[in-house]
Amino acid sequence: MVPLYRLFDYKVAEDFEVDGLIPGIRLRVPFGSSSKIGVLLEVGSDSDWALDKLKVVQEVLDTKPLLSADDLDFLAWVSRYYHYPMGEVVGYALPVLLRQGRQVKLKQDQSFRLTDLGTDVNSMVLARAPRQQGLLRFMKQEGRPIAESALRTWHEDGKKFMTELMAKGYVELCDSSAMLAKRPEVGLNADHVALTTEQQQAVDRVNESLDAYRAFLLDGITGSGKTEVYMRVIDAVISQGKQVLVLLPEISLTPQIESRFRQRFSIAIAVSHSSLTDSQRCQSWLSVQHGHAGVLLGTRSALFNSIPRLGLIIVDEEHDVSFKQQERLRFSARDMALLKAKKRNIPIILGSATPSLESLSNVLNGRYQKLTLTQRIGTAVLPTVRLLDIRNQRLVDGLSEPLMDAVRKTVARGEQVILFLNRRGFSPALMCHGCGWVARCPRCDVNLVLHEKLGLLRCHHCDYQHRKSQRCEACRCAELVSLGIGTERVERALVEAFGQDQVIRIDRDSVRHRNDLEIALAGIHSGQAKVILGTQMLSKGHHFENVTLVGIIDIDSGLFSVDYHAPERLAQLIVQVSGRAGRSHKKGLVLLQTRQPDHLLLRTLIEKGFAAFAKESLLERKAARLPPFSFQALFRVSAVSESLAMVFLQQVQSFLGPHVTEGACVLGPVPAPIVRRAERFHYQLLLQANQRKQLHQMLDLLVKEVGAIKMVRKVRWSIDVDPVDLY
Repeated sequence: MVPLYRLFDYKVAEDFEVDGLIPGIRLRVPFGSSSKIGVLLEVGSDSDWALDKLKVVQEVLDTKPLLSADDLDFLAWVSRYYHYPMGEVVGYALPVLLRQGRQVKLKQDQSFRLTDLGTDVNSMVLARAPRQQGLLRFMKQEGRPIAESALRTWHEDGKKFMTELMAKGYVELCDSSAMLAKRPEVGLNADHVALTTEQQQAVDRVNESLDAYRAFLLDGITGSGKTEVYMRVIDAVISQGKQVLVLLPEISLTPQIESRFRQRFSIAIAVSHSSLTDSQRCQSWLSVQHGHAGVLLGTRSALFNSIPRLGLIIVDEEHDVSFKQQERLRFSARDMALLKAKKRNIPIILGSATPSLESLSNVLNGRYQKLTLTQRIGTAVLPTVRLLDIRNQRLVDGLSEPLMDAVRKTVARGEQVILFLNRRGFSPALMCHGCGWVARCPRCDVNLVLHEKLGLLRCHHCDYQHRKSQRCEACRCAELVSLGIGTERVERALVEAFGQDQVIRIDRDSVRHRNDLEIALAGIHSGQAKVILGTQMLSKGHHFENVTLVGIIDIDSGLFSVDYHAPERLAQLIVQVSGRAGRSHKKGLVLLQTRQPDHLLLRTLIEKGFAAFAKESLLERKAARLPPFSFQALFRVSAVSESLAMVFLQQVQSFLGPHVTEGACVLGPVPAPIVRRAERFHYQLLLQANQRKQLHQMLDLLVKEVGAIKMVRKVRWSIDVDPVDLY
């Protein structure tokens, strides 16, 4: 698996049994002066190369394919669509240990089922063993085998009580694959949850289409019960003996969703995200590929897992840009999930309280069916949203007095507050009061961010850092001033006002290890923390029943971006963050600090709602011929000098020029918004076309011809199809 835009032919020894060569198995093959692990894609009897020139396969590593024919077909399509080497794409489909050629066996999660004796015995026989009695009753009610992971959810000592039942002959071990056997019952706690009329209609609509491809957009306001809809449909799919893929945008959402699923379903559930070790990810991959896990929860890379009995895909928070990978293979997990569902002929649900403009456009043109949830669950209602005009007001560490007064009153009532600021660190700039010098990254065209607690100046683009100096590096003046605000600075002000124990900060600096977020969330749910300060990690998915006030400290920075995606991102962020307030029986309030109280975007959102904003935005995009009414790709280049990057792109543009047909254009070359990053200069071309086919014809030509440019080895280039930003 190498980053080259071609495949390689090999031959086998004359005495080799060709029947053992099945596409999807791994091979060890000679490559250059070493050997590499490859995946067999096709078996043939001839080659474009002379047979005596072909190298011989050194070792066949698998007797059964790791990747099915469906998997390989999907990966080939991904490679073509994103114009990325097939070898690299296949690499994404296998966990690290398997890519290294390791032989890894699945450590099966044990499953338990009732024996005939256990089925017939009266549970009152265990009257003196209430835990065993409860477990026996639980297994009878469930009516199917219980996975060990679900057993731990039932009780922390569940395995102990199960062992005791086994010793009495009431329970026995069974094959985990029995977990996916058909059954009529629903999940463990489903009977305790009454669906609203809208939820029931959504569930019914999807369940009517379980045997065919159909894309559903579940457009539900925050707190409307989208997850319950997911779980009801998942249960229907599992009852057919099929598997489910659930994609989540953030690692931070995985533990809470996993907990809810384990409490609800007694099947084995696998998780996949970057915080797992290589061994954990490999075991998760194998449990799904072998069919033992009925549900796979994961972030975008989970899309590439081999899922033999896939029956449903769910993409939660489908609008989130985290689903688009921004390096190497720049794929959109949402878009590829749609392709995967279509190829497998199964339904897919895209869920969001703030659907992307692309998805809303697909509803209008009939590609998606829209399911709507307009009411919050129970007595909860949407919060009141107000703008705080902070023009000419004195701010203390970014906080206005009206906002702080509202925070104090909320805390005094015993309720909780979320304050949102999407900027880490203490301040985004450090300046000398004497000469105006500003601390800049020596490797990038950006300011260094001050992290006061660590005494460090950091670059958030290349990770360069150095100790904060007490004097100006230019004039040696000792009066250094921090400009702007970050979460660390706001946290200091909140701790001074409310005390360390009542304030929790959640951002990438405070949540650095695997358990940090779980500890922080536990502090919030217990009620110990009254004021929660955070970045986008808090903006979606979290349910805090006692949060009645949300304050967004700075929204103005998102109103004047050069990127046409920015208004949509800001509107989604405001709605998502606002949705954390008033999710229980208490009324919620959202306060937005701004110096632009009359801005059209803000007024439209507050007075008319997200749907009205989205409708107006689609009309603007259509008038400007911007996606989703056209198709784009960015051809990015970086080099050690500006002139090298510029000249290279000029040559690319010159050979593309004669092939640009009507309805298409090539714009640039232009510098990226941040030109110098990590000591390299970044420039780009924007390719746009009215038809998707036009765009890919230009990209096919580009990939084919770019290698002929003499200076290609002096630059780094990449293609970003359907970019979500211009950086």
